[in-house]
Amino acid sequence: MTHLGPWDPLQPYEVAELWNQQRERKPWWIAGGYAIELFVGHKLRGHGDIDVLLLREDQHVVHDILAGWDVQAADPPGQLRQWPAGEVLPQHVHDIWCRESPSGPWRLQIMLDNTDDNHWFSRRDPRVRRPVADLARETSEGWPYLAPEIQLFYKAKPTNQLPKDEIDFSAALPLLDATQRAWLVAALSITLPDHHWRTALR
Repeated sequence: MTHLGPWDPLQPYEVAELWNQQRERKPWWIAGGYAIELFVGHKLRGHGDIDVLLLREDQHVVHDILAGWDVQAADPPGQLRQWPAGEVLPQHVHDIWCRESPSGPWRLQIMLDNTDDNHWFSRRDPRVRRPVADLARETSEGWPYLAPEIQLFYKAKPTNQLPKDEIDFSAALPLLDATQRAWLVAALSITLPDHHWRTALR
Protein backbone atom coordinates (compact mmCIF):
# COMPACT_ATOMS: atom_id res chain seq x y z
CA MET A 1 0.00 0.00 0.00
CA THR A 2 1.19 3.53 -0.84
CA HIS A 3 -0.56 6.87 -0.38
CA LEU A 4 -1.55 6.48 -4.04
CA GLY A 5 -3.31 3.17 -3.46
CA PRO A 6 -2.61 -0.55 -3.04
CA TRP A 7 -0.25 -2.59 -5.18
CA ASP A 8 -0.52 -6.14 -6.50
CA PRO A 9 2.48 -6.18 -8.85
CA LEU A 10 2.68 -8.36 -11.90
CA GLN A 11 5.31 -11.08 -11.92
CA PRO A 12 8.18 -10.81 -14.43
CA TYR A 13 6.71 -13.54 -16.64
CA GLU A 14 3.41 -11.62 -16.79
CA VAL A 15 5.24 -8.45 -17.80
CA ALA A 16 7.03 -10.40 -20.54
CA GLU A 17 3.72 -11.80 -21.80
CA LEU A 18 2.28 -8.29 -22.06
CA TRP A 19 5.30 -6.72 -23.72
CA ASN A 20 5.71 -9.53 -26.19
CA GLN A 21 2.34 -8.51 -27.63
CA GLN A 22 3.61 -5.15 -28.86
CA ARG A 23 3.49 -4.61 -32.60
CA GLU A 24 6.51 -2.32 -32.93
CA ARG A 25 9.02 -4.42 -30.95
CA LYS A 26 10.48 -1.44 -29.15
CA PRO A 27 13.13 -2.23 -26.51
CA TRP A 28 12.11 -2.62 -22.90
CA TRP A 29 13.76 -3.91 -19.74
CA ILE A 30 12.56 -5.28 -16.41
CA ALA A 31 14.13 -2.93 -13.89
CA GLY A 32 14.28 -2.33 -10.15
CA GLY A 33 14.83 -5.09 -7.63
CA TYR A 34 13.55 -7.73 -10.00
CA ALA A 35 16.40 -6.90 -12.42
CA ILE A 36 18.91 -7.73 -9.70
CA GLU A 37 17.10 -10.98 -8.86
CA LEU A 38 17.10 -12.02 -12.51
CA PHE A 39 20.84 -11.30 -12.60
CA VAL A 40 21.70 -13.32 -9.49
CA GLY A 41 19.28 -16.09 -10.42
CA HIS A 42 17.18 -16.37 -7.26
CA LYS A 43 14.75 -14.46 -5.05
CA LEU A 44 16.32 -11.99 -2.64
CA ARG A 45 13.39 -10.28 -0.92
CA GLY A 46 9.78 -9.22 -1.25
CA HIS A 47 8.70 -6.61 -3.79
CA GLY A 48 6.10 -3.91 -3.38
CA ASP A 49 6.01 -3.09 -7.10
CA ILE A 50 7.59 -3.97 -10.43
CA ASP A 51 9.35 -1.56 -12.79
CA VAL A 52 9.83 -1.55 -16.55
CA LEU A 53 12.24 0.83 -18.25
CA LEU A 54 11.34 2.31 -21.63
CA LEU A 55 13.05 4.88 -23.79
CA ARG A 56 11.18 8.16 -23.72
CA GLU A 57 10.87 8.16 -27.50
CA ASP A 58 8.93 4.88 -27.30
CA GLN A 59 6.40 5.96 -24.67
CA HIS A 60 3.48 5.62 -27.10
CA VAL A 61 3.72 1.81 -27.01
CA VAL A 62 2.33 1.85 -23.46
CA HIS A 63 -1.15 2.65 -24.74
CA ASP A 64 -0.82 -0.02 -27.41
CA ILE A 65 0.25 -2.74 -24.97
CA LEU A 66 -2.05 -1.69 -22.12
CA ALA A 67 -5.14 -0.79 -24.12
CA GLY A 68 -8.09 -0.44 -21.76
CA TRP A 69 -5.93 -0.06 -18.64
CA ASP A 70 -5.97 2.89 -16.27
CA VAL A 71 -2.67 4.58 -17.12
CA GLN A 72 -1.55 7.60 -15.09
CA ALA A 73 1.48 9.86 -15.19
CA ALA A 74 3.34 10.97 -12.06
CA ASP A 75 2.98 14.67 -12.83
CA PRO A 76 4.21 16.27 -10.66
CA PRO A 77 6.15 13.52 -8.86
CA GLY A 78 4.10 12.20 -5.96
CA GLN A 79 0.81 12.99 -7.69
CA LEU A 80 -0.94 11.11 -10.48
CA ARG A 81 -3.04 12.31 -13.39
CA GLN A 82 -4.66 10.56 -16.31
CA TRP A 83 -2.39 10.16 -19.32
CA PRO A 84 -4.51 10.00 -22.47
CA ALA A 85 -3.36 8.25 -25.61
CA GLY A 86 -1.72 10.66 -28.03
CA GLU A 87 -0.26 12.98 -25.39
CA VAL A 88 3.53 13.20 -25.41
CA LEU A 89 4.63 13.41 -21.81
CA PRO A 90 6.84 16.39 -20.90
CA GLN A 91 10.48 15.86 -20.05
CA HIS A 92 9.92 16.26 -16.32
CA VAL A 93 7.64 13.20 -16.21
CA HIS A 94 9.60 10.01 -15.64
CA ASP A 95 7.10 7.55 -14.15
CA ILE A 96 3.84 6.01 -15.34
CA TRP A 97 1.60 3.96 -13.06
CA CYS A 98 -0.62 1.29 -14.56
CA ARG A 99 -3.55 -0.82 -13.36
CA GLU A 100 -6.23 -2.81 -15.11
CA SER A 101 -9.09 -0.64 -13.82
CA PRO A 102 -9.52 2.53 -11.74
CA SER A 103 -10.79 0.46 -8.81
CA GLY A 104 -8.03 -2.14 -8.96
CA PRO A 105 -4.55 -2.26 -7.45
CA TRP A 106 -1.53 -0.87 -9.23
CA ARG A 107 0.18 -3.57 -11.28
CA LEU A 108 3.13 -1.97 -13.04
CA GLN A 109 5.31 1.14 -12.97
CA ILE A 110 7.01 2.31 -16.14
CA MET A 111 10.09 4.52 -16.04
CA LEU A 112 11.04 6.72 -18.98
CA ASP A 113 14.65 7.60 -19.71
CA ASN A 114 16.29 9.68 -22.38
CA THR A 115 18.62 8.87 -25.24
CA ASP A 116 20.94 10.81 -27.48
CA ASP A 117 22.43 9.33 -30.65
CA ASN A 118 21.61 5.75 -29.58
CA HIS A 119 23.09 6.32 -26.12
CA TRP A 120 21.15 6.19 -22.87
CA PHE A 121 22.15 8.93 -20.45
CA SER A 122 21.35 9.48 -16.81
CA ARG A 123 19.00 12.26 -15.84
CA ARG A 124 21.16 12.75 -12.73
CA ASP A 125 24.13 13.70 -14.90
CA PRO A 126 24.24 13.33 -18.71
CA ARG A 127 27.95 12.47 -18.53
CA VAL A 128 26.86 9.04 -17.30
CA ARG A 129 26.12 7.30 -20.58
CA ARG A 130 25.86 3.88 -22.15
CA PRO A 131 25.02 2.62 -25.65
CA VAL A 132 21.39 1.53 -25.71
CA ALA A 133 22.55 -1.83 -27.04
CA ASP A 134 24.47 -2.37 -23.77
CA LEU A 135 21.52 -1.79 -21.44
CA ALA A 136 20.07 -5.26 -21.73
CA ARG A 137 20.73 -8.64 -20.22
CA GLU A 138 18.42 -11.56 -20.90
CA THR A 139 17.17 -14.52 -18.91
CA SER A 140 17.08 -18.06 -20.25
CA GLU A 141 13.36 -17.47 -20.89
CA GLY A 142 14.19 -14.49 -23.09
CA TRP A 143 13.05 -11.79 -20.66
CA PRO A 144 15.13 -8.61 -21.03
CA TYR A 145 16.28 -6.95 -17.83
CA LEU A 146 18.39 -3.91 -17.08
CA ALA A 147 22.12 -4.56 -16.78
CA PRO A 148 22.92 -4.89 -13.05
CA GLU A 149 25.57 -2.18 -12.94
CA ILE A 150 23.08 0.33 -14.38
CA GLN A 151 20.33 -0.77 -12.03
CA LEU A 152 22.69 -0.39 -9.07
CA PHE A 153 23.59 3.08 -10.29
CA TYR A 154 19.88 3.94 -10.17
CA LYS A 155 19.66 2.54 -6.65
CA ALA A 156 22.62 4.47 -5.21
CA LYS A 157 21.39 7.29 -2.98
CA PRO A 158 23.33 10.30 -1.61
CA THR A 159 22.02 9.63 1.92
CA ASN A 160 19.83 7.13 3.74
CA GLN A 161 20.51 4.20 1.45
CA LEU A 162 17.48 1.91 1.65
CA PRO A 163 18.00 -1.51 3.27
CA LYS A 164 16.46 -3.25 0.26
CA ASP A 165 19.06 -1.63 -2.00
CA GLU A 166 21.87 -2.78 0.27
CA ILE A 167 20.48 -6.33 -0.03
CA ASP A 168 20.48 -6.04 -3.81
CA PHE A 169 24.00 -4.59 -3.93
CA SER A 170 25.44 -7.25 -1.62
CA ALA A 171 23.89 -10.03 -3.70
CA ALA A 172 25.05 -8.64 -7.04
CA LEU A 173 28.55 -7.55 -6.00
CA PRO A 174 30.30 -10.97 -6.16
CA LEU A 175 28.83 -11.62 -9.61
CA LEU A 176 29.83 -8.35 -11.27
CA ASP A 177 32.73 -8.72 -13.67
CA ALA A 178 35.62 -6.26 -13.94
CA THR A 179 33.98 -4.26 -16.72
CA GLN A 180 30.72 -3.91 -14.82
CA ARG A 181 32.52 -2.86 -11.65
CA ALA A 182 34.64 -0.31 -13.50
CA TRP A 183 31.60 1.26 -15.15
CA LEU A 184 29.72 1.57 -11.87
CA VAL A 185 32.75 3.01 -10.05
CA ALA A 186 33.19 5.58 -12.82
CA ALA A 187 29.50 6.49 -12.85
CA LEU A 188 29.38 6.92 -9.08
CA SER A 189 32.58 8.99 -9.15
CA ILE A 190 30.65 11.52 -11.25
CA THR A 191 27.41 11.62 -9.30
CA LEU A 192 28.18 10.33 -5.78
CA PRO A 193 31.98 10.31 -5.32
CA ASP A 194 31.74 9.61 -1.58
CA HIS A 195 29.30 6.72 -1.86
CA HIS A 196 30.39 3.68 0.17
CA TRP A 197 29.64 1.30 -2.70
CA ARG A 198 32.66 2.66 -4.57
CA THR A 199 34.99 1.26 -1.91
CA ALA A 200 33.27 -2.13 -1.96
CA LEU A 201 33.53 -2.32 -5.75
CA ARG A 202 37.32 -2.04 -5.77
